[in-house]
Amino acid sequence: MESIRDGNAMDAKAFQDYYPPELSYCYGCGRLNEHGHRIRSFWDGDETVAFFTPQPYHIAIPGYVYGGLLASLVDCHGTGTAAGASYRAENRGMDTKPPLRFVTASLKVDYLRPTPLGVQLEIRGKVKEVSGRRVTVAVAISAAGDVCVRGEVVAVQMPAGMMPASENSGGD
Repeated sequence: MESIRDGNAMDAKAFQDYYPPELSYCYGCGRLNEHGHRIRSFWDGDETVAFFTPQPYHIAIPGYVYGGLLASLVDCHGTGTAAGASYRAENRGMDTKPPLRFVTASLKVDYLRPTPLGVQLEIRGKVKEVSGRRVTVAVAISAAGDVCVRGEVVAVQMPAGMMPASENSGGD
């Protein structure tokens, strides 16, 4: 079995793998967006983890990652973590209905040090609070063991009007 660190674990399903096709085009985490980041978030104990290797075109200045990319990684890992945390809080699987999908209500990003290009980034999430339709997640991005970015995502459950009609219904 491949490790989750590879981002391609054969026996593990990422949170984003449970999103229906209609909700799988996000630039940061949509598996169906051929131009997007396609991050994949997993539980790792009580934390969540994703990995991403910036490409040369993610440049800010030579050798360093563009800050907007880092913000999008915090954002999408945070909303994926919110979904996973809500399912855990309700003691049900991510493949059950009605679906619990999240959008960003607030995004805070602190850039602690320049983030180097050409190395795999580790994105870790910690659930700070689950309160009804609202989940707060702390996110850290590390490069070669050094935390470069800290962020916080306040995610809210996607309003029914944004969900595809097929996903709005309850039951399995």
